[in-house]
Amino acid sequence: MTSTIAPVRWTGDALVLLDQTLLPAREVERAYTRWEDVAEAIRSLVVRGAPAIGVAAAFGVVLAARQSSAKTFDELSADLETAIKGLAATRPTAVNLFWALDRMRTVAAGLGERSVAEARATLLAEAEAILAEDLAANRALGDHGATLVPPKARILTHCNAGALATAGYGTALGIVRSAHAQGKVALLWVDETRPVMQGSRLTAWECVREGIPHRLIADVVAASVMARGEVDLVVTGADRIAANGDTANKIGTYALAVLARHHGVPFYVAAPFSTIDPAIASGREIVIEERDGSEVRRVGSQPTAPEASPVYNPAFDVTPAELIAAIVTERGVFRPPYRF
Repeated sequence: MTSTIAPVRWTGDALVLLDQTLLPAREVERAYTRWEDVAEAIRSLVVRGAPAIGVAAAFGVVLAARQSSAKTFDELSADLETAIKGLAATRPTAVNLFWALDRMRTVAAGLGERSVAEARATLLAEAEAILAEDLAANRALGDHGATLVPPKARILTHCNAGALATAGYGTALGIVRSAHAQGKVALLWVDETRPVMQGSRLTAWECVREGIPHRLIADVVAASVMARGEVDLVVTGADRIAANGDTANKIGTYALAVLARHHGVPFYVAAPFSTIDPAIASGREIVIEERDGSEVRRVGSQPTAPEASPVYNPAFDVTPAELIAAIVTERGVFRPPYRF
């Protein structure tokens, strides 16, 4: 099953992003020709999901090279470094962002003997390669993960780890797509995923668009459907995986892993290999992004709490490796103890 959703694409002149803040009400694509605007799109969740952020940032570097009025490679290199640092400052948790930027920086560093025009072309080719590799990785990941899905499976997922979160296929939802194509998916339980509602706004939208059987539930219903024996496995994405397998993902993921362990339901993580950060020994070292309290005090533009109420709004939590039955990447299925 191939997704028709393209959240990140290059037109030859601009980076085009499907504005995920407007889904499901409206499908609006926005074109970007300045790296600063790409950085703001990442920061404001126009584009989100660890792999998609990495792809968008790579093209942000391409735009920085095009914006630059540099006449020499040294001048271009300085402009690129400014852009790379600016893009890196947008969101702290998803390692794919830094992985993609480091890859673009490494390519740029090796271009000292080339003209500015040649450097721009090489950087574009690298960003296009990152996009293509992500699509291929997620399709391979989906096929590996589908081997874990039993017939007539009832799967529960959290947040959005689908085509919208990647270059266009998905990690957790990529497994669901591959298993669905094999006729193995009876139902996908879709957590709404408070406070930004990526499950109800985005994952449910993908399921409707592509005919995946699903049922949307409030986050607090997950325990109940597990207790009733209506969940065969849980699969989520990841924003950063430590060397020991501890995994940062959307807030609420840790609670699902605890519930799954209590109810004897296998809990799986799906992510491209670039999400693994070998420089971090455990989840204790993962920086957790905290977002504005207004996301919790309202749903859309509708206030649901007093403006004066203080809010703690972490965007992610960390699931310990011992609660994860397997981590699925394009390189295969890894089981504990994790050795990547």
